[in-house]
Amino acid sequence: MHEFKPLVFSGVQPTGNLHLGNYLGAIRKFVALQETNDCVYCVVDLHSLTAQLVHDDLAGQTRSITAAFLASGIDPKKHIVFNQARVLQHAELAWIFNCVARIGWMNRMTQFKDKAGKDRENASLGLLAYPSLMAADILLYRATHVPVGEDQKQHLELTRDIAQKFNNDFSARIAELGLGVEMMMGEEKVNGFFPITEPIIGGPAARIMSLRDGSKKMSKSDPSDLSRINLTDDADTISKKIKKAKTDPEALPSEVDELASRPEAENLVGIYAGLADMSKQDVLKEFGGQQFSVFKPALADLAVEKLSPVADEMRRLIADPGYIDSVLRDGGDRARVIAEGTMKSVHQIIGLLNN
Repeated sequence: MHEFKPLVFSGVQPTGNLHLGNYLGAIRKFVALQETNDCVYCVVDLHSLTAQLVHDDLAGQTRSITAAFLASGIDPKKHIVFNQARVLQHAELAWIFNCVARIGWMNRMTQFKDKAGKDRENASLGLLAYPSLMAADILLYRATHVPVGEDQKQHLELTRDIAQKFNNDFSARIAELGLGVEMMMGEEKVNGFFPITEPIIGGPAARIMSLRDGSKKMSKSDPSDLSRINLTDDADTISKKIKKAKTDPEALPSEVDELASRPEAENLVGIYAGLADMSKQDVLKEFGGQQFSVFKPALADLAVEKLSPVADEMRRLIADPGYIDSVLRDGGDRARVIAEGTMKSVHQIIGLLNN
């Protein structure tokens, strides 16, 4: 092998209803990536246990995320769509990566600090080790690229650190077994079994904020349903929420840098840009100098046009759980073939007997 086969891995946690931020920040990008890449799309149900161990309907939430993938246009025949728990090798590789990663690396993860809060001693071990499982999700398929938001960039850096340490520690064994790719790690040439995964970041609407407070990220957990547009909202609800979105009294500016001190205005312009596949500057060329009484109805019409077909298809799919389960079962079978091959090689590299 002279190089790693390009592959994109994408994962979404099944925690609550999906909203516009999930759609523009993640799922819509996943759909675009499938046109030019081989892709693995995973509902990471094991990860959801770090946020909440006891769920009212984890299976239903898993099906809902799958329905969103399919309704948005992801093709489960050309690519792999499955839920993480179907492929046991995710947990097996995560354990090995727990032994590769250093405690100091985990302690530096800002998301753990944020989620654990002041009572870190009462946080679950799973929350601390979450990035090792994320690394396993990606590297089990030896994915070369992963779309990530700003809040996951640090975790992908850890994935790269784990891959680099594994490759360094086992370079000679990897070469001996003929399982690696020659690569440069700094000034040293090593034989790497795992790729150093690259992030795919960006887009005009990568971070969508609350419709009620432009300083807070749009969230499933916000008590106000008016703060977000759910992917299952109907046309009237979408339109009503946008028209009630918080704004300021000023007209829209003509330049993007003038939005910096106006979070609600910047958020709505970003939503329009994301839905229309435009830059924020192009949106302001069209609407700069106009009041929100003009811009909001235009945004509402655009949102209804883009989101209503997704919502309608999601509702149809969720009403047919047997079909969704068949997609996940087929995807799990295909993912498992790749995962078993990876773990067979990992066993050989480490020295674990598996024959």
